[in-house]
Amino acid sequence: MIGIIDYGMGNLYSVSKALERMGVGYTISNSREVLAQADGLILPGVGSFRDAMAILQETGLDAFIKEEVKSGKPLLGICLGMQLLYENSEENGQTEGLGLLEGKVVRFRGTTADEESYKVPHMGWNKLRFTKDSPLLKGLVEDYVYFVHSYYVSSFSEKELLASSLYDVIVPAVVGKENVFGTQFHPEKSSAAGLAILKNFVSLVEKGER
Repeated sequence: MIGIIDYGMGNLYSVSKALERMGVGYTISNSREVLAQADGLILPGVGSFRDAMAILQETGLDAFIKEEVKSGKPLLGICLGMQLLYENSEENGQTEGLGLLEGKVVRFRGTTADEESYKVPHMGWNKLRFTKDSPLLKGLVEDYVYFVHSYYVSSFSEKELLASSLYDVIVPAVVGKENVFGTQFHPEKSSAAGLAILKNFVSLVEKGER
């Protein structure tokens, strides 16, 4: 069973419906006791990094997530949920994240090197470029996936980068370290490629792969 962490800032409907289409059992909960019974966890997210971390801290879900990861339970962060896995964010002032991955979250600056403007947020379909083998990318080709974000991970560890996209800068699109994974894009909205990534996550949860 997959536990979808409900802290009031995630696109729970689309994630849960994607799992339903795959025939995967899940629970949506903000209860640490309920989520502890899940075999793997998904941390979705839409909105402000600072607000999200405040809620996770107020509810104790921040410590719970760290404990579950330390125990070996697989975790997948989606969009803002992926950004929360990192050390800190500059969104609305400096805010510490969960610190499970190495890097910081910064805003797209809105200009290219030759001063041509580009749109912020980064919204729409962009191509994945694989950088490292991972069970999360098993059987996939470098396909297009759907992004919606104004902030991205900078100063990241190359060892934790599984796939990137280009949007004036290198955007970490799929990341992973041991049992912690993240996608900056929305796999549940990314057609066959996104569903394949969710299936691979479920598979590694079931098999205990890393």
